[in-house]
Amino acid sequence: MEPAVAVARLAGTIASQSRPKSPLAHLIRGGGNTQLFIPNGSRLYTLAGDVEQRIARALDAGDEAELHDLLVRCGLSASDYVDDTPLESPRLYALSLAIAQKCNMGCTYCYADQGSFGGKSKSMTLETALCAIDLLMDQCPEGEKVQLTFLGGEPLANRKALTEATTYAVAKAARKHIKVGFSITTNGTMVTEADARFFEEYGFAVTVSLDGIGPSHDLQRPMKGGRGSFDLIMKNLAPLLAMQEKMQVSARVTVTPRNLDLSVMLDEFIRMGFHSVGFSPLLRSINGRDEMGREELSLLLENMIACGLNFEKNVLAGRRYPFLNMVNALKEISKGTHRPYPCGAGAGYMGVSADEELFACHRFVNEDAGKMGNLSTGIDAGLQNGWLSSRHVSRQSPCTQCWARYLCGGGCHHEVIAKGRTACDYIRSWLHYTIQAHERLSRLKPGWNM
Repeated sequence: MEPAVAVARLAGTIASQSRPKSPLAHLIRGGGNTQLFIPNGSRLYTLAGDVEQRIARALDAGDEAELHDLLVRCGLSASDYVDDTPLESPRLYALSLAIAQKCNMGCTYCYADQGSFGGKSKSMTLETALCAIDLLMDQCPEGEKVQLTFLGGEPLANRKALTEATTYAVAKAARKHIKVGFSITTNGTMVTEADARFFEEYGFAVTVSLDGIGPSHDLQRPMKGGRGSFDLIMKNLAPLLAMQEKMQVSARVTVTPRNLDLSVMLDEFIRMGFHSVGFSPLLRSINGRDEMGREELSLLLENMIACGLNFEKNVLAGRRYPFLNMVNALKEISKGTHRPYPCGAGAGYMGVSADEELFACHRFVNEDAGKMGNLSTGIDAGLQNGWLSSRHVSRQSPCTQCWARYLCGGGCHHEVIAKGRTACDYIRSWLHYTIQAHERLSRLKPGWNM
């Protein structure tokens, strides 16, 4: 059987098996052992024999009372790890600064409307950036850590403010005896060797937006005016890729129906020397163009599983294979992640606009749905806590009936609010596969290191 056909069949089987039958439990077959996933606490147990059969029958019959009774009798019930109580005024630990609300590229799908966030192009003043850093650090306890991210548009279009804000943050963190981490997401077209030295000095996590190799990338991420950008980006990135010690340089691919050959991209970006490579499906674009529908997400699943199988093969052979989606999923499965939100948006993490406004995250800049206050008056507790109450996974439908709810957290707020839950089947299927892979790797290579 051709490998692509075998992967397609595997993806189809996983998609069928991953459909939710109960919010209490989920069976994962297909590895050396059958596993029972308990959403409460994201706990995994190995099943066999009569217990497996009885739980399977209760799940197939939709008999919640019998399933609950079986979990109790088997000692698998527990007090709630996550209750319905939303977070309330959590401490801020991360900010992203829209340091440049402008961009030199013409990516038609850009959530930021080609960098301007639906308004006039502008740059954040240094004073605004420093005020944001003060907000982030002033309430941070000694010995703790904060994270500062520079985004755009293209953040290097405001290089002077970015570098001065970084050095200010380092000095303030030292005075307060706290730690500060830095990251930047860039399109790569403006990166210089001096930038590389700066990022290395301050240990930046650098994420570069790349949507393919050569023409495949250029099709989705041209310069304004239509000229390709890939060759320029790779020339600019050479010093960064060669210099990585404190700095880490990763590739992030926005997946559309036009660039689904993920295995080729993954292998090539790893060969180029990227510290990690991650894929993110386009579920919501500014003009509706190139969004992933049901059929495209099914193809995405096949390609993601193909990458995952390559990851498993490399791990078993003792080789590092930095497929970020897989690494992150396996880490969360290993530690039993159970969360009522998909991320820190509107909680410990917020985005700051050039106009000094606070938003739930960088994707909500200039959108009323994500407003959280401003730098002058601080975080609006009413807006923040109202958000945290309404976005809790227990308030989301059909999340309350899904076995994956505390691994997923309800999905990206920005995408769900704008487009609904179009990717639930894909997300569940991917998690089902990675739980299978976790069982295989744990059994075949105990103690392997992610």
